[in-house]
Amino acid sequence: MDWQSVSEQLLNLLGGKENIRSVQACMTRLRIGVYDIDKVKTEEIKAVPGVLGVVESDTIQIVFGPGKVDKAREAFLARYERVGMPGTAEIAKTGETAGRNTEDNKQDTVFMAKKNKKARREKFNKPLQRFLKRIANIFVPMLPGIVAAGLINGIINIINVRTGGSFSGVWWYECISSMGWALFAYLPVFTGYNAAGEFGGSPILGGIIGAICVANPSMPLLKTIGETQIHLPMTGTVYNPGNGGLIAALIAGALFACLEKKIRKYMPDSIDTIISPLIVLVIAGIVIVSVIQPVSTVLTNAIYVVLKFVYSKMGIAGGYILSAGFLPLVSVGLHQALVPIHTMLNDPAGPTGGVNYLLPLLMMSGGGQVGAGVALYIKTGNKKLKQVIRDSLPVGILGIGEPLMYAVTLPLGKPFVMACLGAGFGGAVMSLFHVGAISQGVSGIFGLLIIKPGDQLQYLLAMICAITGGFVLTWFFGTDEQRINEIYGTVFE
Repeated sequence: MDWQSVSEQLLNLLGGKENIRSVQACMTRLRIGVYDIDKVKTEEIKAVPGVLGVVESDTIQIVFGPGKVDKAREAFLARYERVGMPGTAEIAKTGETAGRNTEDNKQDTVFMAKKNKKARREKFNKPLQRFLKRIANIFVPMLPGIVAAGLINGIINIINVRTGGSFSGVWWYECISSMGWALFAYLPVFTGYNAAGEFGGSPILGGIIGAICVANPSMPLLKTIGETQIHLPMTGTVYNPGNGGLIAALIAGALFACLEKKIRKYMPDSIDTIISPLIVLVIAGIVIVSVIQPVSTVLTNAIYVVLKFVYSKMGIAGGYILSAGFLPLVSVGLHQALVPIHTMLNDPAGPTGGVNYLLPLLMMSGGGQVGAGVALYIKTGNKKLKQVIRDSLPVGILGIGEPLMYAVTLPLGKPFVMACLGAGFGGAVMSLFHVGAISQGVSGIFGLLIIKPGDQLQYLLAMICAITGGFVLTWFFGTDEQRINEIYGTVFE
């Protein structure tokens, strides 16, 4: 793949360097923030080599798939740095061209641009969407570490069980084990850091605030004076840094970023650098211990209770609902908002012991899509659709569902619904066998790598049920040849 050529095309189709506001990458998508979304040529971006799909949201999310997205990001940033801003001659030329328009045309153009921009902003700028996207922005940069640390913990556990702990005390083995431990032990620091930055504060202050949620015997608040530990006046108990965990760090980082901005707004410039951070940390220390952690503990427990109710009490029905309802979240890019929940579930010190029973249910959504794609491929006579499915199915089987979703099921409508409903059957089976995952970051066949040892056969059985469900439902209820020909043209084999 010529990533230099790809990045050059993307930069032009995104409206040029002056239209780029931010560049980020998650596991499969290049997320580009733009100033004017009307300058973005979405349909042409979809035709760029390597691009699997495009999601229009508050950012332009260009789907490349795992591995490739990092190369795309590096090439794009390199190209961005090499391209200069438009020169005065170009600006003058643009002005002359605009001057040749009639006054009426100019008014119509401005009106339509504002109307389209407002409509797009209203469509993708709902309060809930903005909130969930902020949460995703906090955790997406941490995903590589979360995935790697989770896999290390899972592998270490397997080795310990299979060998009876025979490697215990071996320096290189304990060194690798420490890498898996470190991420989850200090995750509140990274969470506070990113949360403060996302909400406009100083990231380092967020990291310091998050550190108070890390259990460290050297913490002054955990001192033993004589033979007595320090007790909090609010509860009369010894301080527990783990109260509220990840959610406490997230709330504190965001809240005190907002407080910092307020303080800096009124603080004289001459003392701002010294006094503002001092005030934030002093207030934060008292508030997080006395208010935020207790509230966060309630929220954390509530999340576990809800998940346990859906998973345990609702049983097969709960598994079906969770699996069937996941694809719509993926289609609008909101699935990343679930990363903090997966992270809590994969924490070895958490109530599930590091085994995530939610993720395998959601992974069934890819199976439903594969089944829908196969049914469409066999039943349709449209040559172009068959070609698109041939290109999309292999990566779909490997766990990258965006090509099938954005190029096949979602545009057609009915197959997307059938894929969702079909995925639910896989979720029901997954719930029946209580299949768990020890990490996150992969799906499809590759999902076998992160499934709890001993659950692999059950995982495969559930995936087959999801594929079968998507296939059968799409075959009988999701195929509309007229709609297919409208979308892909009347080209038949």
